[in-house]
Amino acid sequence: MDTPLQNTTRRGLLLILSSPSGAGKSTLARLLMGWDPSIRFSVSATTRAPRVGEADGREYYFRSHDQFTGMIAGGEMLEHAEVFGNFYGSPKGPVEDAMREGRDTLFDIDWQGGQQIRNSVLGRDVVSIFVLPPSIAELEARLRGRAQDSDDVIAGRMAKSQSEISHWAEYDYVLVNRELDQTFARLRSILEGERLRRDRQPQLSGFVRGLNEEFEAR
Repeated sequence: MDTPLQNTTRRGLLLILSSPSGAGKSTLARLLMGWDPSIRFSVSATTRAPRVGEADGREYYFRSHDQFTGMIAGGEMLEHAEVFGNFYGSPKGPVEDAMREGRDTLFDIDWQGGQQIRNSVLGRDVVSIFVLPPSIAELEARLRGRAQDSDDVIAGRMAKSQSEISHWAEYDYVLVNRELDQTFARLRSILEGERLRRDRQPQLSGFVRGLNEEFEAR
């Protein structure tokens, strides 16, 4: 499998991956970052306390409630949500830094977070992809195959899946994950094509200017 070279002459993009639990987005995200190590995985900020073994800036940016709400008020968050009494969100600064370096940032988030990012100041740099399971029966089989969750947890995930799937049409691309290798190949093709869009290659204006100067010098 060929690995792409990092291209610092283009502006990085924001790649959003969403899916119901069990459809395969986390596996696809891991494969994508293994294929191109220059891709930056978005680290969320949270107000919850660190767990044993977690480090600030690695698993999460751990912030106090006042710090987090201050970031929201200051426009420093691309998206945020409150979950079971704690805030979670995506800080804007590290994403902008990566964009300037020509690095893409990968977001493994739900449709609500994706919607907020698409409506943010960086929305024009977003490429959003929704991953669907081949069937609901297969989705449940994959969740049970993990052997990680109780029947009650699986039932809860399945109940939530219908709502999540209803937002598929809000995304730029939709992939049905019937076979992982094939889905991953399609995901790579989407990213490679989006990287080549004219508006993501700011160096092209200077290059074409140089071509015109060559014409004039003939």
